[in-house]
Amino acid sequence: MGQPDQRFPLSPAELQRFHRDGYIGPFDLYEPTEMETQLRALRPKLLSTKNAIYGSQKAVSGVTNLSSYDRHIDIDFLAQHITRPQIVDRVASVIGPDVLCWRSEFFPKYPGDEGTDWHQADNFSNVAGSKHPQIVWPQDAEFGGTITVWTAFTSATIETGALQFIPGSHKTMNYDETKVMTYNADTINVVTKAGVRRGFFGYDYRQLQKDPDWSPDESRAVSLVMRQGQFVLFWSTLMHASHPHLGLTDEMRLGYAARYLPTSVHVYPFSDSLDEFGGSASLERFGNVLVAGQNEFDHNRFIDRTVSGFRFPVR
Repeated sequence: MGQPDQRFPLSPAELQRFHRDGYIGPFDLYEPTEMETQLRALRPKLLSTKNAIYGSQKAVSGVTNLSSYDRHIDIDFLAQHITRPQIVDRVASVIGPDVLCWRSEFFPKYPGDEGTDWHQADNFSNVAGSKHPQIVWPQDAEFGGTITVWTAFTSATIETGALQFIPGSHKTMNYDETKVMTYNADTINVVTKAGVRRGFFGYDYRQLQKDPDWSPDESRAVSLVMRQGQFVLFWSTLMHASHPHLGLTDEMRLGYAARYLPTSVHVYPFSDSLDEFGGSASLERFGNVLVAGQNEFDHNRFIDRTVSGFRFPVR
């Protein structure tokens, strides 16, 4: 149940459904015209990486651009977005009153892009091949993974790359995150799985399967069509994917994912750099953002993020 001062908690029925299915939504956050206005103002700020905390990252093979990560730290609108009560109150309904945001990422999908492959993430250790977890829950925790809040900055239709979920799949991990995926640029946009072009940014998530003969039951998949300005909550351990962008329109699909944890979870406990899909950047300027409640622990770094700016880092 939500706290007394929450305006947008999940109802008991919604919370029950979330625990059953692993996701809930979509919910309205911005009107499409408001989101479009914000997006137009946001685009030039995203192109300028002068203030991005990973703006000087080293890229390998052009795999990823880490300057699109954690832009809530240097862009006011995104800083406001991750703390919106419509989002935070619902997250707190699931994981408790003391909540931090540890990461945000943009997920663009351009006309002709393949669908994102089915995948799950528990401790996020596989992406760098380091085998070090990026998040570590307390040993007595009931949960694992992170709560992802995915907001449709543009509309997301089946034709442009809507998200897909397999309800209830968050309760069993089908992948071993201590395994390593190998990057192969030649696989991008050409690999077909179950009749659909699917990939994972040049990687093949099947390399992490615990059972090499297992495959997701796509007959149970749900497609989440979202209008511009809506958001959905889901566990990162939920089997999720996205449709390909069929190219029937010239418009890209843009999603923005913010990731939330209780303050009891350790963030980057074994790393002083962020290593993601071929990119690497120092975590020197990184800090979590406290979005609800209090932090009673001393194992994470925080930044004091306000609308007028930010300070590095504070405990």
